[in-house]
Amino acid sequence: MIGVDLAKQVFQIHGATMTGHVRFRKKLSRAQFVRFMTDHAPAVVVMEACSSAHHWARELDQLGHEVRLIAPQYVRPFIKRQKNDAADAEAIVIAAQRPEMRFVEPKSEQQQARSMLFRGRERLVRQRTELMNALRSNLYEYGYVAPQDRLPRVHGPRE
Repeated sequence: MIGVDLAKQVFQIHGATMTGHVRFRKKLSRAQFVRFMTDHAPAVVVMEACSSAHHWARELDQLGHEVRLIAPQYVRPFIKRQKNDAADAEAIVIAAQRPEMRFVEPKSEQQQARSMLFRGRERLVRQRTELMNALRSNLYEYGYVAPQDRLPRVHGPRE
């Protein structure tokens, strides 16, 4: 079992047997990580379900590895010492070895694209609402009252 703490440039990996005996601990660049995983025999690879985890899950699956993703809140209780990348990688392996652990299904590229569109739309709607509320409060400073409609009708101070 290989636990991977993903980062932008350097990945920390922690290899252990399925019974928990440590086999290796490594700090690898992105290129070294790809080379290492290509050369490594098929294994169970476990990562926190973070921003790039779904991409790496698809890549490692193509290399023949079995990939499991864990929600970060399930890993946190297993960190033994100060929080750093090596401790996170070890905690990922320990958490994954628990029989009651629940895993996240890796997303396809289409699922990720759809999710990005929905999040982008939600952000735009939230920003539109913020802007309308700010405009409404500024108009109220001058005595204009605008109802809370999406396209407000403005009533002047004498109306």
